[in-house]
Amino acid sequence: MRKKAVSRLPQIYEDYLAWYAMRHESCEEQVKMIRAVLLQLYVYLQSCKVNLNSLRIEEVDGFFNTHYLGCARSTKRLYRTFVRGFLSYLYHERQVLKKDLAPVIVGAPNFSRSKPPRFLRKQEVKALFYHTDEPTPSVLMTNAIVCLSYALGLRPKEIRQITLDNISFVKEELIIAERKCGDPLRLPLPSIAIKMIAAYIIGARPESEHRNLFLSLSHPHRPLSDMMVYHYVKKRMQQADITATPYALRHTYAQNLLEAGVSLYEIKEMMGHESIESTRKYLHVHIKLMREVLFDEPI
Repeated sequence: MRKKAVSRLPQIYEDYLAWYAMRHESCEEQVKMIRAVLLQLYVYLQSCKVNLNSLRIEEVDGFFNTHYLGCARSTKRLYRTFVRGFLSYLYHERQVLKKDLAPVIVGAPNFSRSKPPRFLRKQEVKALFYHTDEPTPSVLMTNAIVCLSYALGLRPKEIRQITLDNISFVKEELIIAERKCGDPLRLPLPSIAIKMIAAYIIGARPESEHRNLFLSLSHPHRPLSDMMVYHYVKKRMQQADITATPYALRHTYAQNLLEAGVSLYEIKEMMGHESIESTRKYLHVHIKLMREVLFDEPI
């Protein structure tokens, strides 16, 4: 009898994929690739009757020897990177593994992006903010979230963590208390962001003891999760017929700073990058954009 194909991974695998997408700002295609490798790993461990909490490096080596022995070196290196990231998550974030197996896996820990970051063009930005929907609570909240993502380049996690105490309408600034690099930052609030935040607070934000700016609109009114912030931005982009992930808004923010003459170091600080190398990729986008304008080359 033919075995039924696994359509969904166990929750801890799904949790990792969601965590990875948020932390590394990954595109959907990359997450799909990781899912495919983890699905094979799960099926292999099931066949060996091995649980994650008792996983050893021998089983990991057995998995690669079974599935990827004849693959190209670059493919092996890429897939080992996927599994290494998952094992690191199991040890550091979930404390499932007794030992950190990630460093034991041979292979480069990182791989280069094949394409530069996606950013929005002027007509896409216009479509993003132009809509004829009634100003319902959901629309007002989405407006504020999308504006913060586009105008300040904030990650979903950073938007989720904003509290009422972080906003100064008098000084027209926003304090980002917790960033990926660990350093708090004061950012100027554009007038359009102030208007959209004010409209949301007055017309949509539920009354609650929570100090978080963005709360769920249904009872009980709790702070939004990272994934829900991502969902609201993604839904608005789909309505505007924009084929990109919500992180394209963040990339667009960096691109706008670069075109305005802001230095890479300043962009690094404003984006909250841990390394200047994370910021340097936007310089390549800028060069490609100049070539498109000057030589009519497609980007």
